[in-house]
Amino acid sequence: MHRHFIPHPPKGHFSFAPLVLLIKKNIVMFVALLAALVTMLIIPPDSAYLDYFDFKTLTCLFCVLAMVCALKNIQFFYILAKKIVQLFQNARIAVLALVYITFIGSMLIANDMALLTFLPLGFFVLTSTGKGKYMAFTYIMQNIAANLGGMLTPFGNPQNLYLYSYFEIPTGEFMQIMLPPFLISVALITVCCLIFVKPEPLQMDQEPVRLPVGRTVLYLLLFALSIVIVFRGIPYWVGLLIIPTVLAFADRKALKMVDYPLLLTFVFFFVFAGNMARIQPVRQLFSWLLDKSTLLFSVLSCQVISNVPSAILLSQFTTNYRELLLGVNIGGVGTLIASLASLITFREYTQRNPGKTGYYMLLFSLFNFSFLILLTLLSMLWQYFI
Repeated sequence: MHRHFIPHPPKGHFSFAPLVLLIKKNIVMFVALLAALVTMLIIPPDSAYLDYFDFKTLTCLFCVLAMVCALKNIQFFYILAKKIVQLFQNARIAVLALVYITFIGSMLIANDMALLTFLPLGFFVLTSTGKGKYMAFTYIMQNIAANLGGMLTPFGNPQNLYLYSYFEIPTGEFMQIMLPPFLISVALITVCCLIFVKPEPLQMDQEPVRLPVGRTVLYLLLFALSIVIVFRGIPYWVGLLIIPTVLAFADRKALKMVDYPLLLTFVFFFVFAGNMARIQPVRQLFSWLLDKSTLLFSVLSCQVISNVPSAILLSQFTTNYRELLLGVNIGGVGTLIASLASLITFREYTQRNPGKTGYYMLLFSLFNFSFLILLTLLSMLWQYFI
């Protein structure tokens, strides 16, 4: 009987395989880390770094991620998906419903939170009905809906909240500025769903599943607590104390399931954006560009350094908040880094669909740049005539 000899690495030998696997699995996080490290060579760490971090956003992300995991563990999204299928029984209408829910959610609980909440719902609807072929399209439409749906309200997108406060924009004027591109966005997304999703019948396993009433009520209350934090109803640290403490007893697995690499991606991105804003040649360049066209160059800026840092950076060099507001909202579509919300969608899709990254990026770029070009041109025409 022959024994196969399997060589073991010699003692003291270090294998890079685990590190390579970790990088492949969290490529976005490592790109953000690399970008942060490069800018740290230009702007060495100092006390100003503490101002880079939006601890409220990080806390809200953690709390929502934890509660989504807890709700997933009691099959909440699966049951909700069944209700959607039973109500519509049609792939086209179901996808439209998922996208509209994300649209409305972004206006109420911010775009990042809407995606963290409703992307899992889209996944359960499509996988449970055998319509996985629409997964990439649905995720992309939900992503666009989250970025553009949040533009209508001051708290829908993080950059809106900043500009709304920084320029002290009256609420009525704010919504008046953002209403035209918002309505155009709704129309474009609706047309895309009608064209690219067929009215195929949906069927789902009718096996009865019941929610544990006590845990469902508890988790929904904790989720509501996360939303109240978004609206600044209570300090963010209250949620950071309550939610992990409760889950430590109710569902410790949910805490382990939280996407911590995503949280680190945000941390590294805050460092990159903060340092970019302190590099003098960058500041001089943006000052010159804004004199040419605030709308156009704020849109272009978002494609390179994302919409939130663009809003913070460009607000230092212009008083034309109307065009800046339009630019940093429309600019949320386009490249993958144009909005942090897009990174969330990318992470969710690639984790659930390994091996399809290239297909997703092709489809993502096609739709996002189409929306970007159309909305930019229409907004420039609108600004010209008013």
